[in-house]
Amino acid sequence: MSQEDVLPDESALLPALNEEATVGDPTPPEDDQKKRLRWPWIVGASALLAAIAVSAVLMFGGAADPSGATSPKDRATATITKGDLVEQTLVTGMLSYSGQQKQDGPSGTLTFSQPAGTVVDQDQTLFAVDNRPVTLLRGDLPQWRAFEWGMGDGPDVKQLETALKELGYFWGEPDEEFDGDTYDAIWDWQDDKGLERTGTIGLGDVVFASGPVRVASNDLAVGAQTGPGNTVMTTTSTQKVVNVELKLQQQQLAVIGAPVEVELPGGKKVTGKISAVEPPKPQEKNNDGGEAPTIVPVTITLDDPAEADGFDKASVRVFFTSETKENVLSVPVSALLALSGGNTGVEVVQKDGSTKQVPVETGLFAGGMVEVSGDGIAEGTTVVVPAS
Repeated sequence: MSQEDVLPDESALLPALNEEATVGDPTPPEDDQKKRLRWPWIVGASALLAAIAVSAVLMFGGAADPSGATSPKDRATATITKGDLVEQTLVTGMLSYSGQQKQDGPSGTLTFSQPAGTVVDQDQTLFAVDNRPVTLLRGDLPQWRAFEWGMGDGPDVKQLETALKELGYFWGEPDEEFDGDTYDAIWDWQDDKGLERTGTIGLGDVVFASGPVRVASNDLAVGAQTGPGNTVMTTTSTQKVVNVELKLQQQQLAVIGAPVEVELPGGKKVTGKISAVEPPKPQEKNNDGGEAPTIVPVTITLDDPAEADGFDKASVRVFFTSETKENVLSVPVSALLALSGGNTGVEVVQKDGSTKQVPVETGLFAGGMVEVSGDGIAEGTTVVVPAS
């Protein structure tokens, strides 16, 4: 808009000025002459400012609404959604192989040891002492005595007979008595393995495990002396688990069978379930020198262990479900406003594009969302959120 568009016609103003100036005196005094020259420019400047103000109103959204509503133009929005809201508690855990065991051997010289990372199954050799193999057999009980004639009855005998039956050497029904069937089964097994046929198994000649084991580390080098209490190697199961130490006040999260999410290194999330919960106990280490806090040890089994392939041992993040609200309305937490009187509300976008502040009642906060309810709050309603 040019100055010519807003300035008044000077000739239209001159007659009035001249008439006022000439009353009683045909010659206007010097001050009146100055006024006559200055007045059109004063009027023109006022008109120009008014025009600029009008233009600004048009450019920036119109006059303020007396009701207090505002226009959401150029502001970010979000939609009120309906569904389940889940609150989670984040705890750091350790992913590793379960069932760590220290394996001793009979007295002698270590002549062979499986490399770390090797998986050993039933009837395979873990290590050898004096060139005599120490063999893995299936069973939950550790060997605590030699298997030989004259030994007392016991569950360890039944376990040995069951393992030999699985390998095709024991033909009867396993029981707790060492008898001729047990002797013959051992003798045949030794014959097939190329061992000295004695019909007996010395203490430390076999290792029992409930399934295949993985060599985690070799604690003795080949050539070292072995014997009771002198660990040859450390083994684990082939199953990966996550171990977590919950605080005592978090023990309500430790429910066997409860689902959890595990975030692996790199950000990938996998699912799992709580498989074991130990009684509360003092924490083993206390770095600050104060009283050790009480913890609740929890073991988590992954639903698909293959998803953790590539990690032998790693720090992970575990998400426990603290609370779940089903079929509720929720908005991003950032949409909440502090209203007068200590109330909480949201800014709702109305059909005409303007916005209106609406009070809400809040419920569960979870994952950056918050449960809301109130008049005018419904699924699909658009609310204003801070622009990112």
